[in-house]
Amino acid sequence: MELMGVTTLLLLACIVFILLSITQARKGKIKGKLPPGPTPLPILGNLLEFNGKELFKSLVKLREKYGPVYTIHMGMDPVVVLSSCDAVKEALIDNAEDFGARGNMPLLDKISSGGHGITGSNGKRWKQLRRFSLMTLRNFGMGKRSIEQKVQEEVQFLIEEFRKSNGQPLDPTFYFSKAVSNVICSVVFGYRFDYEDKEFLKLLGFLNEIFRGLSSVWAQIYNVYPNVMGKIPGPHQKMFNAIDTIKEFIRKCVKMHMETLDPSDPRDFIDCFLIKMEQEKDIPETEFHMDGIVNTTYDLFDAGTETVSTTLRYGFLILLKHPDVEERIHEEIEKVIGSNRAPCIEDRSRMPYMDAVIHEIQRFIDLAPLGLPHAVTRDVKFREFLIPKDTTIFPLLSSVLQDPKKFKYPHQFNPGHFLDDKGKFCRNDGFMPFSSGKRICLGEGLARMELFLYFTTILQNFSLWSPMSIEEIDLRPQMSGFVNVPHSYQLAFIPR
Repeated sequence: MELMGVTTLLLLACIVFILLSITQARKGKIKGKLPPGPTPLPILGNLLEFNGKELFKSLVKLREKYGPVYTIHMGMDPVVVLSSCDAVKEALIDNAEDFGARGNMPLLDKISSGGHGITGSNGKRWKQLRRFSLMTLRNFGMGKRSIEQKVQEEVQFLIEEFRKSNGQPLDPTFYFSKAVSNVICSVVFGYRFDYEDKEFLKLLGFLNEIFRGLSSVWAQIYNVYPNVMGKIPGPHQKMFNAIDTIKEFIRKCVKMHMETLDPSDPRDFIDCFLIKMEQEKDIPETEFHMDGIVNTTYDLFDAGTETVSTTLRYGFLILLKHPDVEERIHEEIEKVIGSNRAPCIEDRSRMPYMDAVIHEIQRFIDLAPLGLPHAVTRDVKFREFLIPKDTTIFPLLSSVLQDPKKFKYPHQFNPGHFLDDKGKFCRNDGFMPFSSGKRICLGEGLARMELFLYFTTILQNFSLWSPMSIEEIDLRPQMSGFVNVPHSYQLAFIPR
C-alpha cells in the first residue's frame, strides 16, 4: 500500500511538472507585454475565479483590482478584457482595423462549422460573406419602406393573436418569437410561417434552447475545454443537437430552392446565394458553397429571431414594473399617432419618450454583456501594453452600457438617460448594445425598426396587466452568461 501511495504521488508530481512546463512553454511563445491579471493555474487558468452563473460580476471584481484593461486565462489561453466605455471605444472604434478579427470561442466555432457564415468567420471569408449579405439584404428591403411594411403586417398578425386571449394572462415568449422570426424568414426563405405551423414552433423552441444554453455553465466550460466536453454527455450536447436540426431544416430549404430557382428572378436571400454559388463554381477558393449558405442563413435566422424577441420580452416585463412609464408612452402615442392609423417608422422622430424608453430597455437589459470575442489582427501597442497578434479580446459591452461616466444611474431603469432637460431625445455614445466597429451587428437597422414598431403598435392597442404585484416582478436576469435571459412571466393584454 505504501509503495502504491509513493507511486501515485510521483505520478501526480510528474503530471504537474509536465503541465507547468507546457504552460511556461506557451507563455514563452507569447511575445509582448500583456496587461496585468490574476495568476493562472496550470490547465484551469483562472476558471476558479469565475462564478459560472454570473460571469460578468466576476469580471467586474477583477476590473476593480486590475483596472479597465487586464488579462485572464481561459484554460491556458490568455484573453485581454476591455472593461470600460473608453477602453472599448479606443479598441473597436479608434483602432477598428487592428481589433476587427473574430476571437477564439470554441462554442462559436462549433456553431459555425469551423468558422463559416458571418458571425464566426475571419479574413477574406468574413469580408466576402458580410459584403454579399449586406448588399442582398438591402436589395430585399433592409432599411427601406418594403421591409417596414413587412414588419407592420407581421405586428398586425401578433395584435390579432393577443386579441384572441381576451385579456387573459399568457407567457409572451413564443408570441414574440413567432412575430419577429417571420420578418427575417420572409427575407431569407421567401415566406412567413403560420403561427400554428408545427415545424416552425419546433424551430423556435430549438432557437430558444440554444439561446439559453449559451449562458449555461456547461457552455462556458465547453469554451475552455472543447476537446474534452465535446466527447462527454451533458446539456450542451442537447444544444448541439438543436443546432444540427435547424441546419438540416436549412439544407432542405436550400435543396427546394435549387429545384425551383429562376436566376433571372431571385425570390429571397437563399436564391441570391445559390446564384452566386453558380457564378463561382469554378473558383477553388470560393466562399460560396454549401457550408457557406447553410451557416450564413443560420446566422441570419438565429440573430434575426432571438435578439429582438428577447428584448421585447424583457422590455414588457420592465414596463410591468414601471406602470408610470407605460402611461407616459400611451399619452405620447395618443398625441402623435392616435388610434386610427398604424404606427410607422417616421413617427419615431416625433416620439422622443418612446425612443428613449426603447434605448433604455436595451441599455438596462444588457442582452449580450460580454459581447462576442474579438482578436487583434497584428501585434498591437494598446495603451502601455503590447498585445500579440491573434490574442482574443473580450470587449465587455456591459461595462459600456453601465459606465457611470455615461449614465447617471447605471444600474437603474431610467429613460431620462436619453432625454435632455427639454424632453428631447439625445444620443449617448455609451449606447452600444449592437457592439461597434468592424464587427457591429449586421441587422442593427432592422432590429431598431422592429423594436419601435412592435412596442409602439402593441401599446397603441393594449394596456398591460400582470397577475404579479409590482414588488414580485424581478428584473434581474434568470441566466447571465453569454446573454442575459429574463425570468418567465405571465402578461395580459387588455384592449384599449
